[in-house]
Amino acid sequence: MTIRHIVEVGQFDRNWVESLFDHADRMRHLNAERAPLHGRILATLFYEPSTRTRLSFESAMLRLGGQVISTENAREFSSAIKGETVEDTVRIVAGYADGIVIRHYEQGAAGRAALASPVPIVNGGDGPGEHPTQALLDLYTIRHELGRIDGLRVALVGDLRFGRAARSLARLFCLTQNTELLFVSPPAVPMGGDVLAALDVSGVRYRIETDLARVLPEVDVVYQTRIQRERFATPEEYEASRGHYVLNENAFAQLARSAVVLHPLPRVDEIAPEVDADPRAAYFRQAHNGVFVRMALLDLLLGQ
Repeated sequence: MTIRHIVEVGQFDRNWVESLFDHADRMRHLNAERAPLHGRILATLFYEPSTRTRLSFESAMLRLGGQVISTENAREFSSAIKGETVEDTVRIVAGYADGIVIRHYEQGAAGRAALASPVPIVNGGDGPGEHPTQALLDLYTIRHELGRIDGLRVALVGDLRFGRAARSLARLFCLTQNTELLFVSPPAVPMGGDVLAALDVSGVRYRIETDLARVLPEVDVVYQTRIQRERFATPEEYEASRGHYVLNENAFAQLARSAVVLHPLPRVDEIAPEVDADPRAAYFRQAHNGVFVRMALLDLLLGQ
């Protein structure tokens, strides 16, 4: 299976994902002198704020021996402010770089960019749509922590309506076997019907839950997410949804000793810092894994 652009989780099959994860394992021990992408240039084109995605892609490219050009706030500090379309921006930037990572506030923007681009496009998040590389590093982290990606019971918690990371991860579980997903969210931000339909087609079992305390003893993985203030139309709508589900010492006491807790980060108040030292708190290891997964992706896309 050959992939030119990374736009959505639906592109992937099981063999490709497992091969990528094996490649990411090798990237943990890459000899710095090898530099497989020496002479290559990656452009990171971000219309929305980012810390982990942008910096981990840039770190990955540098570790592979390549170079990076970047615009961190393209919505205000690029020709977008003058009305330039995503398609035109990508056509221009493709003349400066061998690949482009794009984050955009509009769902579907990465797909439009891929149609216009002569160089590989990687979706670094498109509004409330998808975040495929986050889903890959999340599933990779599960494999790294638990030793498997099948036969798991996983709770996805928080903003499941606007949370592109949770949406993409749920779709990626369509490639696994004997998986059960438990969706735990405030009433205003449930998992979208499009994702549920994809799970139905793939035969992935899922349940809609409201009581996190009841769910915690049952699961192998808790995937906690923040309630995203920036996605709500009014402060009142945001306040009505935040604070429902908090992972603190009492919550961790209900988890199995073998379970892990993930979070795409940043967190606000949905995971208490008091649990950071618990070995089941894997979210910082998860963020670090993003470098290895993105190294593997860039090597596959740009190393030919």
